[in-house]
Parts: sequence; structure tokens; C-alpha cells
Amino acid sequence: MRFKFKNKKLEELYTEEKNAHKYPHEVVDRFLKVIFIIDGMPDEQYLYKVKGLRFEKLKGERGKKGQHSIRLNKQWRLILTIEKDADGNFILVIEIEDYH
Repeated sequence: MRFKFKNKKLEELYTEEKNAHKYPHEVVDRFLKVIFIIDGMPDEQYLYKVKGLRFEKLKGERGKKGQHSIRLNKQWRLILTIEKDADGNFILVIEIEDYH
């Protein structure tokens, strides 16, 4: 499935592991693995099928914006939305957030 990054910093973390020192090592590893999984998915429904991703819709203001999360570990989450353009649906990776 196609994916895009909302900001250049996340894209650089993915492509060059730039600024990886800002996150715990296992969070960066899991982030890269999750993006690899997203890249190989046929569609967004796959996110619901892979229980290990713990894909869930967020509540409150984030939920109203259509945001979802994937757990990177017990503390860190990958925040994303499912967007649509002329080529169909894609994942927009918004941020990596510390939930504690």
C-alpha cells in the first residue's frame, strides 16, 4: 500500500535514519518494520487483520480527525490516517508520539 509522510523529519528517519537518536533504539527498529509491513500490504484492511500491529482508531480530538495508532512498544505510538487521492487510498504517517 502506498504511504506518505506528513513531515520531512519522519521521511528522513525512514530513508536515512536521520535523528534516530531522538527515539529509543527499539522504537526506530519497530517504526522501520511497520513501514515495511505497510508498504507490502494490499490495502488498509490488512491493518485490522494483523493483530500484532494493534491498529486502533484514536478517541477524542484525534479520533475526530480520523487518526489511528499502531503501537511501536508499550510507550510509543505511530500516528497515522487513511487518506484518499486520485490514485486511491494511502497511509499518511503523521508522527511518532510518546504516550506516557
